[in-house]
Amino acid sequence: MRPIICGLVVLLAACQAAPPPLSDADKAGIRAVSDSFVAYIRTNRDSASASLFTEHAVVMPANRGIVEGRPAILAFFQAGPALRSFTLTNIDIDGRGDLAYVRGTYAFAIPTADGKSAVGDHGKFLEIRRRQADGKWLVAAEIFNSDQPVPAR
Repeated sequence: MRPIICGLVVLLAACQAAPPPLSDADKAGIRAVSDSFVAYIRTNRDSASASLFTEHAVVMPANRGIVEGRPAILAFFQAGPALRSFTLTNIDIDGRGDLAYVRGTYAFAIPTADGKSAVGDHGKFLEIRRRQADGKWLVAAEIFNSDQPVPAR
């Protein structure tokens, strides 16, 4: 009798429905958050940029330690330079249920001290997004790094 009960428990657990794949509306919501992020970064709206991350989100920038929590992410944005340009391209969006990932590329330019030219960078990023109770897809974890070679020593 005990093996039958154990078998039924295993069978019932295996039969639980997997979370549904992302809908087109989910993907549109994720793209909308990305579009808002680009607009906020371009206009130096640091608080608005940080609001697109979950309260306990982590950002893992290249050549730096982990930035953890929305207040630290806000400070990270505030410490950064104003950008002359910024683009973000989502290449792949996928997930299930309330969890998604976004893989993409970025490019930006920072004005030089004289303001006459700019220094640029481009690279790739990977984000984990979580759908919130209000339906918005906030960033829970993000890592990004440059495609440019490390300067020679």
